[in-house]
Amino acid sequence: MIVRIVKLTFQKEREDDFLAFFENIKHLVNQFPGCAGMQMLRDQKQSNVFFTYSLWNSEVDLNAYRHSETFGKVWPKIKPWFADRPEAWTTSTVFNGFDEK
Repeated sequence: MIVRIVKLTFQKEREDDFLAFFENIKHLVNQFPGCAGMQMLRDQKQSNVFFTYSLWNSEVDLNAYRHSETFGKVWPKIKPWFADRPEAWTTSTVFNGFDEK
């Protein structure tokens, strides 16, 4: 299992556009084969900064999504709305305290 974290910084005037678009596509990503789930997080101090936190069965599954028709529709739509370059990390879990709660 891998964790993918992506930081997206949007132009302030595009926040609502992004949120409206995300409502329409969130289930396409969340239910993509190999995706074990996804969260969208919003920065508490900078409302135009969002993070996706997604769990993938493998990097092969993540790459399948990144080369999919779904991704091909999502990324070109939101790319012009960015105020800063997106950042992404593919990680593995060292400790998961959520499982202990």
